[in-house]
Amino acid sequence: MMTRNLKRCALVSAVLLLIAGPARAQLGLPLPGDPLGTLGQVTQDLGDRARDALDPVRDVVRSARSLARERVQRLTRFARNNSDTVELDDTGAPARRGEVLLVDPGDRDIALVGSEGYGVIEQGTIEGLDLAYARLSVPEGRALDKAIRSLRKLLPGREITADQIHFPSNSASSVVGSSAAGAGLPRGGTVGVIDGGIAGSDRLAGQRGFAEGAPRASEHASAIASLLAGAGTARLYGADVYGADPAGGNALAIAKAIGWMRQNAVPVVSISLVGPKNALLARAIAAARAHGMVVVAAVGNDGAAAPPAYPASYPGVIAVTGVDGKGRVLIEAGKALHLDYAAPGADMSALVPGKGRMALRGTSFAAPLAAARIAARYPRLGSSVSALKIVDSEAVDGSIRTGRGVLCGTCRKGA
Repeated sequence: MMTRNLKRCALVSAVLLLIAGPARAQLGLPLPGDPLGTLGQVTQDLGDRARDALDPVRDVVRSARSLARERVQRLTRFARNNSDTVELDDTGAPARRGEVLLVDPGDRDIALVGSEGYGVIEQGTIEGLDLAYARLSVPEGRALDKAIRSLRKLLPGREITADQIHFPSNSASSVVGSSAAGAGLPRGGTVGVIDGGIAGSDRLAGQRGFAEGAPRASEHASAIASLLAGAGTARLYGADVYGADPAGGNALAIAKAIGWMRQNAVPVVSISLVGPKNALLARAIAAARAHGMVVVAAVGNDGAAAPPAYPASYPGVIAVTGVDGKGRVLIEAGKALHLDYAAPGADMSALVPGKGRMALRGTSFAAPLAAARIAARYPRLGSSVSALKIVDSEAVDGSIRTGRGVLCGTCRKGA
C-alpha cells in the first residue's frame, strides 16, 4: 500500500512540475528539487518548441481572418466606387443597380410585378439551356434589398434574385524566367473559358462578348488561355462577361455564356470567377450539366474564413484549389461546399500579349489546368463519368485539403 501511495505522489508531483515549470522558468527560477535549474531549462525548451509548432497555425488563422475582412472591405469599396451601376443586394453582395432577376416567370407573375411598378427590361429564354427568365427594373427610389424582399412576398415560391457580380481571383505580376512545362500527359480536347476577353491565342476557335464593350482582351483571361495551351488543350472557346462594363461578371451574363458554350458543344468549361449563390446561375449550370457539360471552377482567393465560393459550390461543379511549387495549398485559397481537386496555382508563369511572361498566383490559374486534364479525356471516352474516373487515377497526394488529389503537377508554364 505504501509503495502504491509513493507512486501516486510521484505522479502528482511530476504533473505539478510540468504545470508550474513554464511559469517558473519564464521567471528565471529553478524548479523545486532542481537547484541547478536544468530541468526548468528543459521544460522551457519544450514550451518554446510547442509555441513554435503552433505559430504557423496562428499565422493561418490570422491570415484567414485578415483575408475575410479584406474581402468585405473590397466589395464595399467596389460598390461605393461604382455606385451609378452597382449596389449591394439583400445579402450584402454587389449586384447590378436597380435590377432583379425572376427565374422561369409566368404571365401572371409579369402582370403582378407590373402592377407594383416593376418594369420588364428583358424577358426570354437562355439559348442552349431552355431556361426562361425576366430582368426587371426596380421602382424609382426603392433600394435593391427592399425590392427583392417585396417581390418574394408578392410571388411566394418563385426564384427571385439580384444580378450579382462575380470577380476574378488572381494575381499576375512581374516578368519572370521560364519554368517546367507539362510533359508526358495526354493532350488535346476543348475547353471553354468564361472570363474576360482572350487575346493572342492560336487555339481560339470562337469568342463572344456578353457585356458592354465585349469581347475586350484581359490579362486574366489571356493568362488562362496561355496555361491551357501549355497544358496541351487543342481548342478554346472564350466568353467575355466583363467587357467595359463596371457591372460585368454578373450572373445573367455568365448564364448566357454557359448557354452559348452549350450551343457550341463545348464539353468542359472553366470558370475562374467567384461570387455568392445565385438562383439563375444555379439553374443554368444544372441545365448544362444535364446535357453532359463538365463545369470546373476555382474556389477563390479570399481565404478559408470567407463564405463558400460560387460557382464552385454548386452541386456537380468540379471545385479546384491551388498549390504552390512545393505542393502546399495556397494560404489564401478559399473554400467551396465540396472540393474535387487541386492544381498548380503559384510558382508558375504564362505568356500575356503585350506583357511578356508573367508570374501567376491564385486558384484562378489552378482551375483551367484541372479542366485541361478532364478535356484531354472527354469526350474521347464518351462520357464525363468515364473521363473523371481516368482523371482520378492521375491525381496524386489526395487529402482533405486537395480533394481527390493534385492534377497537372508539372503544368506550370503557359505557351
